Amino acid sequence: MTSSSNAKPQPEPRGAYRHFQSITTRWADNDAYGHVNNVVYYSWFDTLVNTYLIQQGALDIHHGTTIGLVVETGCNYFASLAFPETVELGLRVAHLGRSSVRYEIGVFGANGLMAAKGHFVHVYVDAETRRPTALPDNLIHILEALQ
Repeated sequence: MTSSSNAKPQPEPRGAYRHFQSITTRWADNDAYGHVNNVVYYSWFDTLVNTYLIQQGALDIHHGTTIGLVVETGCNYFASLAFPETVELGLRVAHLGRSSVRYEIGVFGANGLMAAKGHFVHVYVDAETRRPTALPDNLIHILEALQ
């Protein structure tokens, strides 16, 4: 995290993140320039967060009454990644609000160095009305462990 919104983003160490998941790059991930295309990173972010929430029992994608909608995303890139490579995604929670969460993701290449740092914000809403709702207690508990 930076102390000023004008400060240039900097890579961070793996120790700045609380949970990790490996992702193997695919042939289709590379773009015409020979590296993983930027849109793939956003797919990784979604996969990381939702896999974690499902595994922790905090997200039921078929019958849940509360869902998280992405309202903001961003990513800074520090180094290229390419197929074939296994990357490690680190996850932490930077802000936990009444109905929203800011997730931060570190993308680490096979060399162990940060290749990218991203974030997205989920606003949790009622699955039927799509109106913001307070975070469920079990979700709060799981997310506090990532702070």
